[in-house]
Amino acid sequence: MLSEIIWNVGPDIFSFDIPVLGTLTIRWYGLLFASAFLVGQVIMFRIFKAEGKPESDVEAITLYMIIATLLGARLGHCLFYQPDYYLSHPLEILKVWEGGLASHGATIGILLGIYLYSRGRVGQSYLWVLDRIVIVVALGGAFIRMGNLFNSEIIGKPTDVAWGFVFTKLGEDFARHPAQLYEAISCVLLFLLLYGLWNKTKEKTPEGRLFGIFVVVLFTLRIVYEFFKENQVEFENSLALNMGQILSIPMVLVGVVVLLMSFKKK
Repeated sequence: MLSEIIWNVGPDIFSFDIPVLGTLTIRWYGLLFASAFLVGQVIMFRIFKAEGKPESDVEAITLYMIIATLLGARLGHCLFYQPDYYLSHPLEILKVWEGGLASHGATIGILLGIYLYSRGRVGQSYLWVLDRIVIVVALGGAFIRMGNLFNSEIIGKPTDVAWGFVFTKLGEDFARHPAQLYEAISCVLLFLLLYGLWNKTKEKTPEGRLFGIFVVVLFTLRIVYEFFKENQVEFENSLALNMGQILSIPMVLVGVVVLLMSFKKK
């Protein structure tokens, strides 16, 4: 029988001193964040090779993804969750190492980044690229949520379920929903679904099909999972739906439209 899990893992892997520079700390979140892009690049190489696209383009699209994800996620957090503070202290936006990345902002950043990448590339339309990139984005989401787990952040609400996590690093002695794990597991399953669908049809995949499925499934689940999570900022306590849910609704609607369009195309 399952019992509550004592989670006392810290965010740091190890630290070492560097002359002049001081102490360098390697953290789980940073390692997992970087791993998401490395693993994603390997998968994209396989996809591009299978469909006869220039494999050299994978390096370019990876660079676009890294920049777009970081900028979008950081600006999303600052403008969606704490606009008053960051607009009053704009230089604080640059302090990414202090934490604060929003998945909805990352999504918007990726959409813009892929648009810039796909311009003028023969055989790689905007939707074609999005259909392939969401495969690795889904898997990357699992890496990021595991990083949140190691940081004991984006925590769930108190619970008495048998699989609840006690986050001792937060000074707590009661169990919470492991919301990070819920989302990480969902992202892995979504990755397997998208990769399986692509592998079945490859270049014959209707444009927009995988992107539509990704957006609808991911952000519908995000709306559901937010009911199990603590609000990130205080003003959300006065809202019927929190910011994560409010931002997810238009994403789902866009996904439905694109998905329906993919079924209309011959």
